[in-house]
Amino acid sequence: VQLQASGGGLVQAGGSLRLSCLASGSILKSHNMGWYRQAPGNQREMVATITSGSTTNYGDPVKGRFTISRDNAKNTVYLQMNSLNTEDTAVYFCKAAKFGRPTYWGQGTQVTVSS
Repeated sequence: VQLQASGGGLVQAGGSLRLSCLASGSILKSHNMGWYRQAPGNQREMVATITSGSTTNYGDPVKGRFTISRDNAKNTVYLQMNSLNTEDTAVYFCKAAKFGRPTYWGQGTQVTVSS
């Protein structure tokens, strides 16, 4: 299983980015997917998750600004990030998980928000 995250970059505060996580095989149809982030010196934190049934959940810092979605036909999970601020600067990771099965992580994509 491979998860390939992309879409990170440098953006000014107030701007937007869309991250993509391309999953191999049919894992997207059976697994709960999520985006997590880790800033230097901080623990990894949950940003957003989406179940195989498309129920979503968001971390408090991103509620109302970020949207997670999935396209099973394209084996891709997206994270639309709007109204970015400097505290959103981190490496963003894609995760696939299912109870009783191994958890998979992507390689991470850097998001840097400048003031």
